[in-house]
Amino acid sequence: MKNEEQKNARSAIQARAANFAFWIVASWLFVQADQYTKRLAVLHLKGQKAIVVWEGVFELFYSENKGAAFGILQGQQGFFFITGILVMAAAMYMIWQMPPWKDRHYHGLRLCIVLITAGALGNMADRVSQGYVVDFLYFKLIDFPIFNVADIYVTTATAILILLMLFFYSESDMEIFRLRGGRQS
Repeated sequence: MKNEEQKNARSAIQARAANFAFWIVASWLFVQADQYTKRLAVLHLKGQKAIVVWEGVFELFYSENKGAAFGILQGQQGFFFITGILVMAAAMYMIWQMPPWKDRHYHGLRLCIVLITAGALGNMADRVSQGYVVDFLYFKLIDFPIFNVADIYVTTATAILILLMLFFYSESDMEIFRLRGGRQS
């Protein structure tokens, strides 16, 4: 009986390690793509006029954002750093709690966690290294605030996550993420 328990414990640790490996590698790849696009923006857009992709609709326009989405919280780097750490901690907890990779039911959630992680890390890397985030995508048609690829990751993942929570995952599916401890009712 003891050998069976040890085997199950080892199997659970291996499953969690596989989840972490996927999360780390996939997040890293998405961060690299974000950073690459930002390097291209710095090289080809900084100090230049906007590049019109679709007249009156979409432009590539270099901007340095010292705040959050829509330019709010300008200069609050400490706040963004702490928020980034909290996002990473939540992502790590969720990945740790997630069933083994072979359980396809949670793949959508895994992808959302990867994208949110990559978006947070991509923008955090800019803030730590430069004190601002490089933005360069501008929808002129609706005068939408200038954004970047990391912002697309976070926005897309959040939208998908909302849809998954509303129409795919049940409350019982989310029980695995319930914090243990305290009194049980």
